[in-house]
Amino acid sequence: MTEHTDATVNNPRPAESGDVDWGRRRIVVEAVTPQVDGGRFPVKRVVGDSIVVEADVFVDSHDAISAFVLHRRKGEEQWRESPMELIINDHWSGSFRIFEMGEYEYTVRAFVNTFRSWRRDLTKRAEVGQKGPEMEAEMKAGSLMMEEAASNASGEEKDFLLMQARRLVDENLYLTERIGYALDDRLPELVDRHGSRSLATTFPGILPLTVDRERARFSAWYEFFPRSAGKGTQHGTFKDAEKFLDYVASMGFDVVYLPPIHPIGFDHRKGPNNATESGPDDVGSCWAIGSSEGGHKSVHPKLGTIEDFDRLVARARELHMEIALDIAFQCAPDHPYVKEHPDWFRHRPDGTIRYAENPPKKYQDIYPFDFETDAWRPLYNELKSVLQFWIDRGVKIFRIDNPHTKPFAFWEWVIGELKQKHPDLIFLAEAFTKPRAMERLAKAGFTQSYTYFTWRNTKWELQEYMRYLTNPPVSDIFRPNFWPNTPDILPEYLQTGGRAASAARLVLAGTLSSSYGIYGPAFELVDVAPRKIGTEEYLNSEKYEIKDWDIDAPHSLRDLMTALNRIRRENTALHGNAELRFHETECEEIVAYSHHTANQIVLTVVNLDAHHKRSGFVHLPLQELGMDPRRQYQVHDLITDKRFLWHGERNYVELDPAQDNAHIFRVRRHIRSEVDFDYFL
Repeated sequence: MTEHTDATVNNPRPAESGDVDWGRRRIVVEAVTPQVDGGRFPVKRVVGDSIVVEADVFVDSHDAISAFVLHRRKGEEQWRESPMELIINDHWSGSFRIFEMGEYEYTVRAFVNTFRSWRRDLTKRAEVGQKGPEMEAEMKAGSLMMEEAASNASGEEKDFLLMQARRLVDENLYLTERIGYALDDRLPELVDRHGSRSLATTFPGILPLTVDRERARFSAWYEFFPRSAGKGTQHGTFKDAEKFLDYVASMGFDVVYLPPIHPIGFDHRKGPNNATESGPDDVGSCWAIGSSEGGHKSVHPKLGTIEDFDRLVARARELHMEIALDIAFQCAPDHPYVKEHPDWFRHRPDGTIRYAENPPKKYQDIYPFDFETDAWRPLYNELKSVLQFWIDRGVKIFRIDNPHTKPFAFWEWVIGELKQKHPDLIFLAEAFTKPRAMERLAKAGFTQSYTYFTWRNTKWELQEYMRYLTNPPVSDIFRPNFWPNTPDILPEYLQTGGRAASAARLVLAGTLSSSYGIYGPAFELVDVAPRKIGTEEYLNSEKYEIKDWDIDAPHSLRDLMTALNRIRRENTALHGNAELRFHETECEEIVAYSHHTANQIVLTVVNLDAHHKRSGFVHLPLQELGMDPRRQYQVHDLITDKRFLWHGERNYVELDPAQDNAHIFRVRRHIRSEVDFDYFL
């Protein structure tokens, strides 16, 4: 097996590569996909995926070619190989499947297949009845190739190759018989496997692959503040949060995301509505981490003990959910780090530590770390130990606050270090920033990311954004997680659209993306009052105070959220984003799109107008969806359980914000039963 070198931007010319046989290698292998930045970063998939690899493979003449995808777990010596097939115009495709998490690598190898070329030409010679010494020489050539392959084989395969080799040159047999043995269908694969590949060409680069668990691609997140899980405005505890988990589980969520659970600073503590002055009873922002009561490896004393937190994690697991922790690498002014390691923070010329700002916003209660400090190595190691502390307590999912304000190199290092021992970790990037920065965080190792979905409202915006997210190269690295709201962001669409707007955004989030989340109970209770018109801040934001939520309020969207999560679980077409397709509608305020697998089509239709009834025709390309356009078919609304018979590619829908503002249809293909009555699959 030949050695490979890592992919580089400037690969050496063949004569300079040190390969003594470079002048004899005739195959060209190039344009291998998928790959990210020439192999600098890994492509991402999940357990059970089929990884499709494509490449341009060609030779200088008309010789036959055999090409293979080579793949292995990182660190293994031996390659496994999967055959590639010629698709069109020297473009080849092959695939392999991975069933375990971890780091893998792959490349493409091809060789001139002398044996297949010989068989192809032998067939042509036989068709024109060629005989005599020339034909005998060809039979001898084929026999020698089989013998060479047999020398590398064993057992029954070796015996078969030797037997066929002898038959080809057996003068006691008719030529037609010998040709028949030469064209035995079993031979090409055996000779490919055991024949010489000494002059094979391997793509000059080993490409990395990260395989995550299924939850990395398919998940439903619910965020709530444990301190608001108590009675009334009494400070909640982890024990109160345990009880609240039953409510979250009843709606079908699988990830419970908690904002920071650490002690909150007293210095410059914020009051209600981000007031710079706080009263003695104000709880402050839980993102202002640390005080004399502890730091990032401590829990807020009013929430309980670390053992109480352990029980919360265990209870979530019993309910088939996971706890996700918010990790915010920043400190309150009275965090222990500030006193113990002042060199980890940026200072003003007067010697004071600079607090966080995002002009015109000021965060006097937060000190950001200085990642350019000369003491960056101790800082990096300490922050890694924070994550490891919570991993040791059973947390495997982290939502990282503002990762784009920390170096990309830090995230690549810390995530890579941790996932070597814990490949099941999931990191969600709370990165509302520029596209290239969001993509770089994904390359650096983040499993999922918040997105611009929060501000994509029109049909055109949604279609264009989804095309960007669901096609390579972005889809090879970036997994979106759609959030209609967060504690920091109350979009204008929700502020002005009331319950219908929240319902529409919920359905869009949960069906456009295989991962989505909501900040509750604010979302299901339609808490959409802004602090000030023109801002995206909540009035009386839970970031700064304890809220008393009435989760049993009659206007709650709880039932719709429960139905949505049930639909998502039961329909595998919604477990990924790769097969998303938008469909034409004859109303600009109605958006329609489908997800499909070989056995399932799920069609979603949403009215984007939160104030008016909208209607129009939806166009479905039935033949492309594997359906007979001449036959009627059933669409089953999985939200309301209503069924409709549709005919042809153009069908009418009407959606009223006051009632049903969205359909999630299971499209049931028409078939005819043996007893001659219609039913649907």
